[in-house]
Amino acid sequence: MHQRHHWRPHVMFKLGFLVNPIAGIGGSVAFKGSDGEDIANQAKALGAEPKSNLRARLALEVLTPYKDKITIFTGKADMGEDTARALGFNVQVIHYYEGDVSTASDTEALVSALQHQQVDLLLFAGGDGTARNVCAKVQGFFPVLGIPAGVKIHSGVYALTPTAAGRVVEEMLNNQLVSFLDADVMDIDETAFRQGVVKARRYGEMRVPSHLQYIQAVKSGGKETDELVLMDIAAHVIEQMDEELFVMGSGSTVAAVMQEMALDNTLLGVDLVQEQELLAQDVTEQILYQAIANAKGQDQQVKLVITVIGGQGHILGRGNQQLSPRVIRAIGKDNILIVATKRKLQALEQRPLIVDSGDPSLDAELSGYLPVITGFHDQVLYPVASPGLLDA
Repeated sequence: MHQRHHWRPHVMFKLGFLVNPIAGIGGSVAFKGSDGEDIANQAKALGAEPKSNLRARLALEVLTPYKDKITIFTGKADMGEDTARALGFNVQVIHYYEGDVSTASDTEALVSALQHQQVDLLLFAGGDGTARNVCAKVQGFFPVLGIPAGVKIHSGVYALTPTAAGRVVEEMLNNQLVSFLDADVMDIDETAFRQGVVKARRYGEMRVPSHLQYIQAVKSGGKETDELVLMDIAAHVIEQMDEELFVMGSGSTVAAVMQEMALDNTLLGVDLVQEQELLAQDVTEQILYQAIANAKGQDQQVKLVITVIGGQGHILGRGNQQLSPRVIRAIGKDNILIVATKRKLQALEQRPLIVDSGDPSLDAELSGYLPVITGFHDQVLYPVASPGLLDA
């Protein structure tokens, strides 16, 4: 569990305010992001108009009743100054960029300048690329909160909407004790994404307000594509891969983990992986059991990655009969990693996951609430039951 930090009110609230003027400009013309000056110029040539300052204004409008309590520290012109002044806030410009357009280096320079002002919070408007730039320089000096304004929004540092971002700051201004936690900064490779390939990685973490009503949970909600969620599930599993022997079960969610490692996958079979290398494909129950025994004989851990197979919620007993009772017992309940998207779990309409191993006593042992990996560092507890328990 991340350590929580608490903010306590000052007499004057010092608000850092940063707008990436071109964030989201590629969205209306079907670009997969706005990273890079060339992409922004192409988008403008196609008629796209910047909207990030409009979204930033929605957040600041919530705070206009508190103008006498706030000093805003920002960058010149469309990096924040224009929007803040238009709403009548007390503004101090601490960064001036050259030329007509600010760049990612200006974002980083402004964040560095804000460190000397000891701001209480940085409110920034942009997308995942902007979050990366902020993360590179913030270094824990102050907490941050993102106003969603980009094409790519799946980092956990963003509020659900611009207005929601304003509401979080409003709670701080109303002397409420607001807790903070560390949230992940994620981004995808736009060049690969435009070619239909999703490649993403975690770039770090930043402190954000932990208000569940207003702050976006990483990898949850309908805004993300299933492909992005699967990629994040894969990242969580791969992060745990060291010297252990991994038994990769059947199903498309497990296949996504294999794909992220660029390994051949047996969609309806079981594969063996160690140190992110493919050891054996489509193994039989006997070969699988022997491989587990050999690994344990060398004091190596064995972990099993399984997912929901079929529409009824089976995790054992459908399409993965190689995972026999003796195999499951050899692996151990604590070494089973269940992976599934929240969308797939919601489709079960609160029905439990089903284990049907053919051994009623094993099924009973596996029943209860088990963690399900639903994203990168994102897990939920979900009920697991055997057919016998379901009928009882």
